[in-house]
Amino acid sequence: MKNIIYLSILVLIVIACKVQDKTDKRVDKLDYNDQRGYFRVVSYNVENYFDPFNDSLKNDEDFTPEGNHFWTWNKYKDKQNKIYKVLSAVGGWELPEIIGLYEVENEFVLRDLLKSTPLKWRNYEIVHKESPDARGIDVALLYRSDKFKLINSQFLKVVFSFDTTKKTRDILYAKGYTKDFDTLNIFVNHWPSRLGGQTESDMNRQAVAKILRNKIDSIFASNPLSNIIIMGDFNDEPDNTSITEMLNAGHNYDSLVPGQIYNLAWYMKEKKGMGSLKYQGEWGLIDQIMVSSSLLMKNNSIYTTLDNAKVFKVDFLTEPDEAFIGDKPFRTFIGFKYHGGFSDHYPIFLDLFRQ
Repeated sequence: MKNIIYLSILVLIVIACKVQDKTDKRVDKLDYNDQRGYFRVVSYNVENYFDPFNDSLKNDEDFTPEGNHFWTWNKYKDKQNKIYKVLSAVGGWELPEIIGLYEVENEFVLRDLLKSTPLKWRNYEIVHKESPDARGIDVALLYRSDKFKLINSQFLKVVFSFDTTKKTRDILYAKGYTKDFDTLNIFVNHWPSRLGGQTESDMNRQAVAKILRNKIDSIFASNPLSNIIIMGDFNDEPDNTSITEMLNAGHNYDSLVPGQIYNLAWYMKEKKGMGSLKYQGEWGLIDQIMVSSSLLMKNNSIYTTLDNAKVFKVDFLTEPDEAFIGDKPFRTFIGFKYHGGFSDHYPIFLDLFRQ
């Protein structure tokens, strides 16, 4: 009888160990929540967040019920709910304090997102301006007014000296402070696409990089230890010329120099193997987050580490890649065909901590 009891206890211990082992592995997989910082910054290209109305001042005809995308009110609302689901999930145990969004059509879709979803309960405010982009897609910043106090904002106009008729998105600049009075300078970017080829379009992104760098240098001129966060869809990889030379975003993390920018996306891609979108079977990381040297210094009142910039790649945002091996983002459209997914980009995020 005693042997049976001992055997039963042994079996229970083995089962418990296996359950604990499975639980531990599950926790590792969900460390987006477990490692959440004091302040989470999210960057997300939402892939064509258009309303279904025709705007005579924009080339948005494809995103109407009669257009090539047959973009109806129901599809628009489904897209809106999916954006909320993503932002809620990427926030972890609390919704993000700062959100940079790309490919939004106008202020209407932003305000509708905030009033028609549970985001309305979290005191989000909007920084947005209509851009000169021909398609009408803009950048925007959402911030929780209970966690971040906006001091001022500015939209840096992009003028191409080699072609003054060319239009693109403005660079959004916002300055504010956290509830613990840490000042943050935030830049939201959506640089020109690679339409026509990477080499042929490279000068466009280099021109935008120079404008951004000039503004950054003006901030550093008054304080080389300013806290700066640069995020966006740059349509270039971390090792491209526009990033490494024109913007001068480095990755020598062992030698932090005041007045310099460090690209966390280089570490995310080269050391962690992360990608935010997939093109012709190859993962890329054109969605990037960069910070000033002060934010990598642990003696700073607010700081981050290399391991706290991540791509939010989770199952519900992912589907099998039938054309190539592996998986890929579950997107809204494939060409003109409605696919019913979320976006062709994964969100990326950065966690900040306090001393």
